[in-house]
Amino acid sequence: MATIDEDLAQLERDIRQLKIEYDQYFGGGRKRPPNEIEWRIELVVKRYGERGGDMKSGQRFKFNSLTQSYAKYRDMFRKRTQQKEEGKVPRHFGAAARAIEAERLHQLAVAQATQPSSQGAAQEATHEAAQEAARDAAKSISAEAAAFRMTCSQPEAEPDKVGQLYEALVGAKQRAGEAIGNLSRASFDEFVRKKTKDLQKKQNCRDVEYVVEVIDGQVKLKALVKV
Repeated sequence: MATIDEDLAQLERDIRQLKIEYDQYFGGGRKRPPNEIEWRIELVVKRYGERGGDMKSGQRFKFNSLTQSYAKYRDMFRKRTQQKEEGKVPRHFGAAARAIEAERLHQLAVAQATQPSSQGAAQEATHEAAQEAARDAAKSISAEAAAFRMTCSQPEAEPDKVGQLYEALVGAKQRAGEAIGNLSRASFDEFVRKKTKDLQKKQNCRDVEYVVEVIDGQVKLKALVKV
């Protein structure tokens, strides 16, 4: 039989996996919502919600932190599902989810930092790991907001540049939870080639700048004329 710490560790993994699978569902990568893993989480939350007295203070804090994060995720899932069913364009989920995770880890780090020092080096290491995870999550959010720019005039002669643009687009879509199944390097190369030639002809320009950025939660690829 699993211990409380093992159950809490599994609960944390399941919540993260639930977020990933909902990203895939909302992005078109899977046909059905991840009801099975959500049902498993609900069972654990209910079980330990009724056994609060069996947990130590640290375990209870971690459980409460996880359930709070799950409640926020669940609210976002519900709203996104409703938007999906109504055919509305949803707001960005990936950044909001990472913001919740960063805040949860920050709260965990603060709480652990204020506990008595008698907990020893193991607790200090846990505190530092939580702080590092929070910083990583914050960096992830900042990185998502940054735009990638690439300028070219002859895409067929600049495969490295086009490859960097392709990787930036795929990476941005993955972070945003958008589907990438319809993307391929060959078709993307052809798109950039035709788009560049088309703009050069219509706008009488030489260089075309391509920009990958996230606007209102959706990944956008723009082609701009360089004067």
